Amino acid sequence: MTTTGESDTAARTGPWWWERRRSAVLDVGLGLASAAECGVEGVQFADDAGIPVAVGVGFGVLAGSALVLRRRWPIAVVLISVAITPARMGILMAIVGLYTLAASELPRRIIGALAGMSLAGTLIVTFVRTNQDMANGDLTIGEGFIPFIAISTSLGVTAPPVLLGLYVGARRRLMESLRERADSLERELQLLAERAEERAEWARGEERTRIARDMHDVVAHRVSLMVVHAAALQAVARKDPEKAVKNAALVGDMGRQALTELRQMLGVLRAGDTPPKPAPAPAPVPLAAVGEAADRAAPRAEPAAGSTAPDLPEGPCLAELDELVDQSRAAGMAVDLSVEGDTRGYAADVEETAYRVVQEALTNVHKHAAGAKTYVRLAHRAAEIAMQVENGPPPEAGPAEVLLPSGGNGLVGMKERVTALGGVFVSGPTDAGGFKVSAVLPASAGQ
Repeated sequence: MTTTGESDTAARTGPWWWERRRSAVLDVGLGLASAAECGVEGVQFADDAGIPVAVGVGFGVLAGSALVLRRRWPIAVVLISVAITPARMGILMAIVGLYTLAASELPRRIIGALAGMSLAGTLIVTFVRTNQDMANGDLTIGEGFIPFIAISTSLGVTAPPVLLGLYVGARRRLMESLRERADSLERELQLLAERAEERAEWARGEERTRIARDMHDVVAHRVSLMVVHAAALQAVARKDPEKAVKNAALVGDMGRQALTELRQMLGVLRAGDTPPKPAPAPAPVPLAAVGEAADRAAPRAEPAAGSTAPDLPEGPCLAELDELVDQSRAAGMAVDLSVEGDTRGYAADVEETAYRVVQEALTNVHKHAAGAKTYVRLAHRAAEIAMQVENGPPPEAGPAEVLLPSGGNGLVGMKERVTALGGVFVSGPTDAGGFKVSAVLPASAGQ
């Protein structure tokens, strides 16, 4: 069985042209047997030709030993067997040579031509020798049997090895084809496994990025507002107790909601489920309800047994934009919200992304331009929804200015969210010294 490619080089363990040592041993054994046969037949050949016996035997041994080359030069072996057929030599060489020739990768026309030559040579020699034996009295049969003997002998010597060689060669090529196909499938499976591993690694990276982005969006805004309210609480604690109580209540509510959102996010990481939407942020507490703020610190009553909490949406939506803006206003920011076009529903991904863009932009204003006038614009268009958050130049820093840390990933996260839905995101400073964030999302995204 032959092999191809890298396995062919690895399979060659025999000397010279043999692939395996057992092949070399087999060919050498056949060569010795053929040399012995031709050497014995060389005695009769020397007697018929009138030459010394030693010459006839030596000629037979030399010609018979050519069978050792059957794998290397099968054509030469068959031609030698045809050439020594008139000397009544090389029956074993002819049979093995024809088998090797038919099983080789040579074209069929060459195999057919050489098999025809061997058949014709054997037929002619058998016919002539039979006539000579009948003339000498060595064979007594009817003359009508001479063609039958010649044809049957030539076919018996030629047809079986050729047919067997063709069958073995076809089977060998089929096995090689199946082996190559199996190797190809194995390589393809290996490539698919590598690609699957790459896709899994890419998916893990994307999931880590998404989780980091969601954690940033969920926590940064509320924590920033908590810091602002805490600073205001510290500033007015003695001057305006009512306002201090209001700010303390807001800080508590925002902290509880931030913890709730974090707990839900961590629950998703453990269970692999889609995170439910956190409870909506509390509206700013009016001054008239300052007396009720103290009650917020008291332990909350547990729901009655058997009661079921209402199902929450999967994420924030544009309907909560007013509450988001009110939270920033309660923190002391001058925010103007304007909505253009007819309000309508969008896919959950679109509404959440639009909400997060506005949320992150307001958070950046709290961090980098506290006290600056801010404009939030939302436009409902035929095939898209556009949003823009623009703030003016920040006022000069006062004694109560709050410095908030920044990780530098807010704008990157907003751009990733928008571009993932096929939208356009633009951000940068304005000519007036402020900063502007604009995003346009296709209305059909996420559906």
